[in-house]
Amino acid sequence: MLIDQLSVFVENRHGALAAVTDALYRYGVDIRAIAVFDTTEFGIVRIVVDKPEEALKDLKADGFVAKLSKVIAVEPIDKPGSLNELFHIMGDNGINIEYIYSFVMRRREMPYVVFKTDNQEKALQILKDKGLNTVVDL
Repeated sequence: MLIDQLSVFVENRHGALAAVTDALYRYGVDIRAIAVFDTTEFGIVRIVVDKPEEALKDLKADGFVAKLSKVIAVEPIDKPGSLNELFHIMGDNGINIEYIYSFVMRRREMPYVVFKTDNQEKALQILKDKGLNTVVDL
């Protein structure tokens, strides 16, 4: 199952990240995972939240440049080398992981990795075939 991820574009300056989280807090949005990817002039804040459609609307209303995209959140097997195995599964099947970050799901206290690939549907099917659990509901 694919989940929604917000991507918010911010200037690379003091307080820019706080402005995004202030807005989400003000609108009662719960952040489940967050990662920032930066360049010299701007950053992309990638966020998994409990109410992605509402958060997108609220952020845009506040003047942020934001969009929703679909990503995969998978529960790796809790053993050394499981990420390495996941990377090989994707690579061996011709799938490129474009970016990746991790989070812990509070309800289950399980680690998850979030990633976007160049072929999301194929990646999901491969993960299913390999018996790996993906997040359905946050």
